[in-house]
Amino acid sequence: MHIVRIGDGSTERHSADAIGAKAANLTRMAALGLPVPPAFVLPVKLCAAIIDGDAHAERHLRDGLKEGIEFLERATGKRFGDRRHPLLVSVRSGAARSMPGMLDTVLDVGCTSDAVHGLIRTTGRPRLAWDCRRRFLESYAETVLGFDPAPFAARLAELTARETAAGLRELDSEALERLATDEQGLIEDLDDGWLEDATAQLDGAARAVYRSWTSERAQTYRRLQKLEDLRGTAVTVQAMVFGNGGLTSGAGVAFSRDPSTGLPRPMIDLVLDAQGEDVVSGRRTPDTEETIARLLPAIETELGDILKRLEREFGDVQDIEFTIEDGRLWILQTRSAKRTPRAALRIAIDFVHEKLITPREALQRIDGIDLDAVTETELAVTGDPLITGIGASGGIAIGRAAFDSESALRLTSSGEPAILLRPDTSTADVAGFAVAAGIVTAVGARTAHAALVARQLGKPCIVGCNGMTIEAAADRAHLAGTTISGGDWISIDGDSGRIYQGRREICVTRPEAELAEIEQWRAEHHAHGHGKPKPTHKQDAEMSPT
Repeated sequence: MHIVRIGDGSTERHSADAIGAKAANLTRMAALGLPVPPAFVLPVKLCAAIIDGDAHAERHLRDGLKEGIEFLERATGKRFGDRRHPLLVSVRSGAARSMPGMLDTVLDVGCTSDAVHGLIRTTGRPRLAWDCRRRFLESYAETVLGFDPAPFAARLAELTARETAAGLRELDSEALERLATDEQGLIEDLDDGWLEDATAQLDGAARAVYRSWTSERAQTYRRLQKLEDLRGTAVTVQAMVFGNGGLTSGAGVAFSRDPSTGLPRPMIDLVLDAQGEDVVSGRRTPDTEETIARLLPAIETELGDILKRLEREFGDVQDIEFTIEDGRLWILQTRSAKRTPRAALRIAIDFVHEKLITPREALQRIDGIDLDAVTETELAVTGDPLITGIGASGGIAIGRAAFDSESALRLTSSGEPAILLRPDTSTADVAGFAVAAGIVTAVGARTAHAALVARQLGKPCIVGCNGMTIEAAADRAHLAGTTISGGDWISIDGDSGRIYQGRREICVTRPEAELAEIEQWRAEHHAHGHGKPKPTHKQDAEMSPT
């Protein structure tokens, strides 16, 4: 079986249909000389066969993983699961079209007990090593073995209480070693040799990523986005870089332009001393570009330059994931950014003005958007909001409060608009996102996977509402001292992040100047005898915001 190597000096282009959009874009970034950790890719065509248990596919999987790990060992000078110079890898999904947060990822694969000692030896950081071990145990148990994550969360809560720590970040290396040991005890009955066998871990993780193609949330997302014709996911295995090594390290997500408003400025979220899932899962509220500018100014400059370069290379607004390891920037992914219809209109016009695309290409980008429905809305309000969070997807929504997807579905099926309020932006709530008029979460980031889905669905979304607690079982929430019960009316402003009690009036305006420019392009296009513009190749279709 042919695996694709990333970081071997090749400039060959690969089809997203063959290796997934994520890996295809990684190959392009590596060819540009951008800082991309070396990786290899198992193709999309193996997905269905592995799920079906095909014997030939099983052999190809084993051979591909063996060949790929040998390449990564040569590229990094490390050895997989080694006690002295250990190589750890991430195992990621990637379909031909972006499905943010809907498929599985396993990080820190290869983190055996021997590898923990090797990390301590090579980095001098016991805390990083034990943090990687506990992250691996949690990720593998939940994703590969289907283990309930609740016992892990309970162990962490018990430990932080005993240590009188505010959270995980305040635990020292000795406490994290005890946590990892406790977690290992929870799952030792499920160990058939994988706990201390890096190769077995890799095999299990790759199979789990392929299997995630058939998960309920992935199937729901493909149905909502009309992606049922996709053939499966690829599996990308990439050398780990560590954002969890202290305050000169971190993990983040950046947009080359604001995907909610279309404003031509980067939007960056960073969580210091963290790995990528801490950001995109929506379970932690990140720092912003101001933090990077203050603590890591050289990284801010380098990241800004890379974002501009990627816009020119791909001809569209980019959404990247990155890691900072000891002050060094690594780019892990880029893709065309999901955006609101309002942002899509502004971005298309700005790209023409900047001569990045032609008016004809701009019309292709916005084909399918109902321009009559593109409006700028704001609430006509007096008085203070109940609470203010972080605007993650613009627009106004007014509806009845719902605290889980089932309640949102019940309200909307009876003809009532629903606002879904959740503790965090989990992609498991995608069915609730689809029917809700708006989404609000207590924690999370503008760049979390679920916030991207909200923008793609055109739903106003507010995240990071400090002072909001959700009691789903009691069907209520507390917003800075005010109790909201299920079915109560609330109004939210996804641009400002403000949440108000009751039904408020909406003021609506239209971006008339921009709409007039679009109409001028269309008139000129028809005057030259062209029909209705359509995407001319798959990349144009992928760039569509809806």
